[in-house]
Amino acid sequence: MLDLTERKRVEKAARESERRNSEMQMELAHANRVATMGQLSASIAHEVSQPIGAAATNTSAALRWLRRRPPNVEEALLALDQIAHNTERASEIFGRIRAFVTKAPQRKDSFEINEAIREVIELSQAEVQKNGISVAMTLGEGSPIIEGDRVQLQQVMLNLINNAAQAMLTVGAESRELVICTTKIESNGICVAVRDTGPGLDPANLENAFKAFYTTKPGGLGMGLAICRSIIEAHGGRLWASANTPRGATFQFTLPVQGGGVAEAAPPR
Repeated sequence: MLDLTERKRVEKAARESERRNSEMQMELAHANRVATMGQLSASIAHEVSQPIGAAATNTSAALRWLRRRPPNVEEALLALDQIAHNTERASEIFGRIRAFVTKAPQRKDSFEINEAIREVIELSQAEVQKNGISVAMTLGEGSPIIEGDRVQLQQVMLNLINNAAQAMLTVGAESRELVICTTKIESNGICVAVRDTGPGLDPANLENAFKAFYTTKPGGLGMGLAICRSIIEAHGGRLWASANTPRGATFQFTLPVQGGGVAEAAPPR
């Protein structure tokens, strides 16, 4: 009888311990989600500032054209069209954040990757020109069709371009060159590369760049590249970095084209 009582006591204690451990894990997981969402929102807020800043610039331009005597209505209308485009893009970005928080199914669009890249370059053109950066595009022939969330993938491109632009601020203006190219790869995929002529990356820290909260920027959050990698991997591709010669860095990602399999051009991690 004593053995049976003792066994029941041990079993009850074990269940109670398991329950407490389960509750603790849930609390830790919740705290981690809250912290990550805070960092995620702050990181994406930086990206949202691009279309909002462009809308503000175009608003000023439209007002200047309308205040002329006589007003230049044609130029003002062009600026207003750009404002509509910028605000629509900002709205789409916020929509994606809301979908992420509510765990909505990932959006599946079919779109031309080269066209999507051109839109991002146009969006970031003002910032790039302001910093004296020359941009060269080498987009592969044709335009492979990608299936996925267009806005999320464009945010990846915008983040990589912004990172490259910021890195090149530490070198002379005459040396600031940004090269963006797309090339077809085996296994029905495409590779997108963003190359800069900045100070480059320490080969020992190439992989650390994609870890959450790792950053070399003063005041940086260290979430941008981690989020970019998550987005690319969710689309069946890979994202990695390499050092350039004689200086600079290259960030590349692969994506499967519509009807293809998983792109596997990236080196193993």
